[in-house]
Amino acid sequence: MPRRTKFRRVEFFPEDTYFVPLGKPKCELEEIVLKVEELEAIRLKDIEGLSQEECAVKMQVSRQTFQNIVDAARKKTASALINGNAIRISGGNYKSKFCKFKCLNCGNVYELNYEQDKHICPSCSSDKVVCNKRAGFCTKWCR
Repeated sequence: MPRRTKFRRVEFFPEDTYFVPLGKPKCELEEIVLKVEELEAIRLKDIEGLSQEECAVKMQVSRQTFQNIVDAARKKTASALINGNAIRISGGNYKSKFCKFKCLNCGNVYELNYEQDKHICPSCSSDKVVCNKRAGFCTKWCR
């Protein structure tokens, strides 16, 4: 029986999560799903320029696991670019110190470092806020 997949540490979430080749209707495209931790692996290795070991430490995985994640991400990205597929960033096994919170007074939804002591709505200054688990960014810290 295989081991359970461990959560990977992610520090970045993109504002844009869907990319489509210019001039192609979305309904005619095949979609490739890039997991959030795969995007993080590409960011750490290719954008930040960290070594494989540094990336693995940041994501709290082994070097081999990091290499497997970044290889899968690069393969998906290359395939989408070569074949003209859409890329959707979604899902995966990851954890983050950030969480989507919802204010019970004004309904504002915002992202906040979950490890902070006080959770106050930036819109109305209410302290009646809850972690919005359904927003998709919460794992370990919001349970």
